[in-house]
Formats: sequence, structure tokens, C-alpha cells
Amino acid sequence: MTQILAESTSAVDFVDARRKIQETIHAHDNELWNINQKIHSNPELAYEEHKAHDNITSLLQELGFSVTPHAHGLATSFVAEYGTGGRVVAFNAEYDALPGIGHACGHNLIAMMSIASFLGLAEALKTYRIPGRVRLIGTPAEEGAGGKLKIIDAGGFRDVDACLMTHPGPPDACAGFTGDAYMPTLANHKSRVRFTGKPAHAAVAPWEGVNALDAAVLAYNGISALRQQIHPVNRVHCVVSEGGERPNVIPGTAAMECYVRSPTLSSANDLLARVKRCFDGASLQTGCEVDVQMINTYADLRPNPTICRVYADEMAIMGSEVKCDLRSSGVPGSTDQGNVSYECPAFQAYVAIPAEPGCKNHTPGFTAVAGTREAHDLCIAAAKGMALVGWKVLADDNVALKVKSDFKLDQTLRDQGRDPRSLEYMS
Repeated sequence: MTQILAESTSAVDFVDARRKIQETIHAHDNELWNINQKIHSNPELAYEEHKAHDNITSLLQELGFSVTPHAHGLATSFVAEYGTGGRVVAFNAEYDALPGIGHACGHNLIAMMSIASFLGLAEALKTYRIPGRVRLIGTPAEEGAGGKLKIIDAGGFRDVDACLMTHPGPPDACAGFTGDAYMPTLANHKSRVRFTGKPAHAAVAPWEGVNALDAAVLAYNGISALRQQIHPVNRVHCVVSEGGERPNVIPGTAAMECYVRSPTLSSANDLLARVKRCFDGASLQTGCEVDVQMINTYADLRPNPTICRVYADEMAIMGSEVKCDLRSSGVPGSTDQGNVSYECPAFQAYVAIPAEPGCKNHTPGFTAVAGTREAHDLCIAAAKGMALVGWKVLADDNVALKVKSDFKLDQTLRDQGRDPRSLEYMS
């Protein structure tokens, strides 16, 4: 891959810094493997990641870092930081698991990679004494509960110049490459809908009831019909979470949970309005009252182009070629790292681990491969790449300026409801 950005213009030789960062991460491999395995073997759900929090903060303290446990008003968040002055590079560490299938999204690997990147970049700052700070942020509850949203509200990303993390997945998502530098995700509005009617005996006097389950069924079917008229990139999926207790009682209440996904937050807002009309229509047809409560919103992930390019270049230098198509549609999933990308320049790279066909994220097969040594070693390479990007953001004014410029342009595009992947500058 052709180098598209100049090497560091600082007094520090970037070749030396690159070697120092890689050697440091390699030197800590035993500790990184151990923390990876501790998290993988002790899966904890959103906001309950107490063992992961304690194990990570203990490791960092043993390595001599100052750590703030229980940060941002969250029992399972933390912050560690090294350096003074200058710009700030943050690495996000996720470590929550999924109900019943453990670390089927590989968050043990996400945490390990961010810890590794933090250690490598901190050692470079210590060695070369340039201005700048590296920060490791413990971000709980990515799996639906929006831990990063609360950290954003607490100001956790307010002074960050670049925020990086990498997500593992099966190799078929980046065939021919070891990973992907540019992988946007969909915005996702999560809602909980409750219909309230009137219970009655279903055999003796059904005419006296107002059937809330009918309202939920009508809303579900209305959304199914709506899918015919929405763009294929959009996603709407619902479940009926409450629909009555006994067949001989007209349900007085029923509930649904619904996810509305679209490539941008702006288009997700438009789609949500259409879905809400399905709820309102069902309410009108049945005579039920309807209450729509928003659970949270994950913004679309808008990867910073310069960060992606630098990461792809550094991975290529290490002999690990990653895809970097700045017009890629990415993946149809969602993450609260998307919200971070609205707050500061950010990306979430992708690293392929050897999952068998049919063992995609959120399956037991992926849980198994996420705990293997082979997956760990592949992720170590990605961690080195992230740390090298972090060094360039801190040490190279030209790179930092381009990262900031990309972010400001994207802010303008967001305000206009436009998709950055359509721009010529992405070529």
C-alpha cells in the first residue's frame, strides 16, 4: 500500500518509535494473554462487569499506572492515563458479554487490544518525552445498554483528539485481507412500546375487552408491510415482549421492543417516524392507548478517513494487509462507538479471527474462537497498528491536522444529513 501521509515531522525518528511500540507490546504479551483469558472465562453482562473492571485496573496499577476506578459515575468504568500536555489519544476497552453465550462478540479481545495499544503508546511517550497523553477508557455495556453514551454525558471524550478501538469478527467480512480499516455501522433507535387496553373474559364477554395483543400484532404486521417500501440498507426488527398471561383473558396490556436501523442518524430519524405511525395506526384500530419509550440511540459509526488510512499503512508495513475502502457500506450492525465518532475523531477497525463458516459474532462458535491463542495473536498485530496510529496523532502535526480537518468536514455533512462516503475526497 502506498504511503499517503508523510512520516513524522517531529524530532523523534518514527522508525525508532515504531520499533519501541512494537517491542513493548510484545514484551507484555504474557500479561495481555492472561487478562484476555480472565475476561473470556468470566463473562459478565452490561454494567455487571465487576471482575473485568477489577482485573484490568489491578493489572494497570501493578504496571505502575495511575488508574481511576468506577469512573464517570459508572461502577464498571475506569480511566488510566499517561503523559502531559499535547494532544490526547484514547483507546476504548469493552468487556461486557452476551446472555447465555458469553463472549460471543469477542469483547475480551477488544479489551486486550486497547490495553496493549495503551501500554505501547505510553512507553513511547515515556521514552521520547514528547507532549501528549494516552488514555485507556473502560467502556462497559456496549451490548445494547449504551455505556459510552453515559461516558459521553459525563464528558469523557470532550478533550480527545482521536479515539480508537478494534473489533474482531469472522474472516469472510474482509476476504483477502487480515482486517478492515474502514467499517461504518448503522444508526440504531431502540424503543419499547406498550399498548394498554381493557381486560375481559375471552369466552364470557370478549366484547367488553379492548385487546392490547391485537394492537401489538397489528403494529408488527404494519411494520412487516412497511419493509416493502423502505430502502434495502435499512433494518427494522421487533419482538412482542408481553402478550397476555392466559388464553381465556383478553390481554389488557401488551408490549414490543423495536430496533430501527439506517446508515445515518438523520435517515434513522426519518425511518423511526414511519415506524411510529405503525404503532399509532394499531392504537387507532383497536382503541388501545400506546406509549413509545426510547431506550437509547446508537449513532452511525463515521470512521475518520485519515485515521483509517494511517492504520492501513501501518498494518501493511507489518505485513498484515487490511482493507481500506472509504466508500464501503460497512456492516449492518450498530455500536455506541458510533456516538463517540460524533463527539471526536474516531474509528473502529476490524480484525479477522479464524471463526469457522456459520460461526459469526453472537454465536457459540464465535465464543469458542474468541478464546483461542490464534485469535489473540492476530489481535496483537491489530493492537500494534492502533498504537502506531496513536503515535502519529500525538507526534505528527500534519497527521493531527488532517484528522481534525476530516472531523470538521464530517460535522458539516452531518448537519446537512449527508453521507460522507459519496464525496470525491474519499477516493
